[in-house]
Amino acid sequence: MNMPEHVNVAMMTSGGLAPCLSSSVAYLIEFWAKALKDGKIKGLTIRMYIDGYKGVLTGDSVVISPDVYDDCTSLHDLGGSPIGNSRVKLTNVKDCIARGFVKEGETPLEVAAQRLIADGVNVLHTVGGDDTNTQAAELSHYILDKHGGKVVVIGMPKTIDNDVVPIAQTFGADTAAEQGALFFKNVVSESSANPRMLIIHEVMGRDSGYLTAATANKYRQMIKGQKFVPGFTTTMKSRDVHAVWIPERTIDIPSEGARLKKIMDETGCVNVFLSEGSCVKQIVAEMEAAGEEVPRDAFGHVSLAKINVGAYFSKRLASLVGAEKTLVQKSGYFARSAASNDFDRELIKKCAEAGVESAMAGVSGCMGEDEEKEGKPIRAIEFSRIKGGKAFDVSQPWFQELLKEVGQP
Repeated sequence: MNMPEHVNVAMMTSGGLAPCLSSSVAYLIEFWAKALKDGKIKGLTIRMYIDGYKGVLTGDSVVISPDVYDDCTSLHDLGGSPIGNSRVKLTNVKDCIARGFVKEGETPLEVAAQRLIADGVNVLHTVGGDDTNTQAAELSHYILDKHGGKVVVIGMPKTIDNDVVPIAQTFGADTAAEQGALFFKNVVSESSANPRMLIIHEVMGRDSGYLTAATANKYRQMIKGQKFVPGFTTTMKSRDVHAVWIPERTIDIPSEGARLKKIMDETGCVNVFLSEGSCVKQIVAEMEAAGEEVPRDAFGHVSLAKINVGAYFSKRLASLVGAEKTLVQKSGYFARSAASNDFDRELIKKCAEAGVESAMAGVSGCMGEDEEKEGKPIRAIEFSRIKGGKAFDVSQPWFQELLKEVGQP
């Protein structure tokens, strides 16, 4: 595809928050503006669709003035999305009608296609997870098949779960782990508020235990630099991580209960890092057997926040360890709403720069380090290869060392 001299670029962020949305928008604006200054393109319009696919369907968008392109570097200091998110599935017609995004008899894909055509969009940047980006690819194919038009779609892989195949590291995951560790660094002090305290730190992660494991690892790095004074009840052992429970490993609660009770007897507290996706199938089966409705989102995913995994485990573990008080704390919203850290900003910058070049070359794809290619190059990965639900590799040396140090089999 030959890119026109004046390029109409559109951007949208979608799905849940992650510490990368604002930086992704900032860097994309920066590199498109640079392409204009360098003479690679003759004209540029940058449009933002508000609240993700909702904005595309309802025609809610704003055009960013060229006068503020340089000021957009300030977005790096912001968490969340500067243009809003939503969870909308374009192929879920019933949901789109019920929420008022399209009218009865309309097809969301057609409505979205007509909007992009009407706005003259040449390039669409979608900042989101696997669902967001594969939907964008569907929309691009639809426009080509039904209307003979071409929209280059450049995805930016946002998810704190770090569970997208074949991307080595998704945007925001490292920052979320760092922020989750900071969250627990304060919460763990609650162990001194009551004797025999069980604290369950519930961490986001539907299918992958990466974030839980990485958060535990970063937290332990933090407290290893903390000096503890002999003679006081607060020690490295009492503030340490005592268990890391993730979907990729079987959790034998009775056995773990016996192990953790010894720690409770010694330190007066137990600290468990729990992935919200752990034992979800078992919990859902129990709910369905009891005739309870299982809450799901527009994509059919189980609404993890509503089935309360932390409460499920706390009830079963508290009696086994002899806890007098149990505290379940979720770091998810705190962690995912932060601004990008230096690691993520550097990754986003490289992918945004390569993404703009790919867009000008007319090549669609989801940007990222392609771990199925030699050297893990940053490239526009074919949308057909993008899939969610990548499991965390528990054989990694740093995770095995973590388990060994906390004494978990």
